[in-house]
Amino acid sequence: MKSQLDEKLQAIYQEVLYRNPGEAEFHQAVHEVLETLGPVLGKYPEFVDKKIIQRICEPERQIIFRVPWRDDRGEIQINRAFRVEFNSALGPYKGGMRFHPSVYLGIIKFLGFEQTFKNALTGLPIGGGKGGSDFDPKGRSDSEIESFCQSLMLELYRHIGEYTDVPAGDIGVGSREIGYLFGQYKRITNRYESGVITGKGLDWGGSRARKEATGYGVVLFTHEMLKSKSDSLAGKKVVVSGSGNVAIYAIEKAQELGATVVACSDSAGFIHDERGLNLETIKRIKEVERRRISSYVESHKSARYVPGSSIWAIPCDIALPCATQNELTGRDAKVLVENGCRVVAEGANMPTTPEGVQLFQLAGICFAPGKAANAGGVATSALEMQQNASRDSWSSEYTQKRLEDIMVDIHASCYETAGEFGAEGDYVAGANIAGFLKVARAMSALGVI
Repeated sequence: MKSQLDEKLQAIYQEVLYRNPGEAEFHQAVHEVLETLGPVLGKYPEFVDKKIIQRICEPERQIIFRVPWRDDRGEIQINRAFRVEFNSALGPYKGGMRFHPSVYLGIIKFLGFEQTFKNALTGLPIGGGKGGSDFDPKGRSDSEIESFCQSLMLELYRHIGEYTDVPAGDIGVGSREIGYLFGQYKRITNRYESGVITGKGLDWGGSRARKEATGYGVVLFTHEMLKSKSDSLAGKKVVVSGSGNVAIYAIEKAQELGATVVACSDSAGFIHDERGLNLETIKRIKEVERRRISSYVESHKSARYVPGSSIWAIPCDIALPCATQNELTGRDAKVLVENGCRVVAEGANMPTTPEGVQLFQLAGICFAPGKAANAGGVATSALEMQQNASRDSWSSEYTQKRLEDIMVDIHASCYETAGEFGAEGDYVAGANIAGFLKVARAMSALGVI
């Protein structure tokens, strides 16, 4: 279920479909942005003449390479890896690396396209990029993951640098993988170039609060949306999908602000406790023991585990999808609306399908797209780059204050821009237009490059 595009934009979208066949996630991301840009072209016709939108939809560079490595049995494995350097009008390419079997070029392009606007919204000097591999770290030993990361960096190092392209973590890539990648980069180049990668450990150039940043950020954005309606998180019932970094620290910040988080999930099922989840148990299971979320019920008898079902059937005031793309469908959105959900904020990248977004907006639910709501992670990565460039280290309190200020500014930018272009309260339009204008103005100033 897609909205009708402006005639000029429909032609651009058809060109995107023709030039990028079979990349459904990328097509979805482009359409979601284009359907909000009609009023922008009316106000700024020069963007049409300069073909800004066509240029934004075409990555500046796409890199695909093989990654051969040897497993613990001595058998050679071969994976495929990608780095899509999408847009550098505002600064060096910046975006995570994802290790997951589902990774292919279309997913990396959708993530890089989204990242371009998300990074613009932070107000920090970073462009958009993304990378990853179809390598699956689940069930692999530390030595196998090290072997894979070192092989990947043998090619990737040629394309990255603190003034060129700065990768970070994403799904399947945490501080362990970042360590192996950075160590190999250092070994190959003979340079301790801290700013070449973010998400590093605190002992060797990392930023305090980086692990918490995306989860904290989505809740801070939610808090701002509620404040705009003279409301707060206090006493609200919250459901969070996922149980990785984003979900864990969204739970932590929501609880800190007075909400009760009653459910979270992993790829096999979800746990539910009306009295509220115990965060310390979740952290132990997922961060220390690396077990399935189902084991939570072993130590909390008031909780129940539900395998293979949608977490969005749990009634809540606030839904925070923090797992993966297109996890919240139109059917799920209908159930949330019927159960009285009032706010949805995306902690993952494009976790809500177009049908779901449309249903939320028609129902008058406050809906925050990922490019705005989950920008806290990349914002704190950019702060890590600042610290590395100045050979400095900031306190957790100072970094969190910077993060909070950035999320407040992003909310204000989205809210005000939506109003300016006749879409008051529409955070999707506000985020798309505000991010697009920053990138478009920079591209226009830099000429045809």
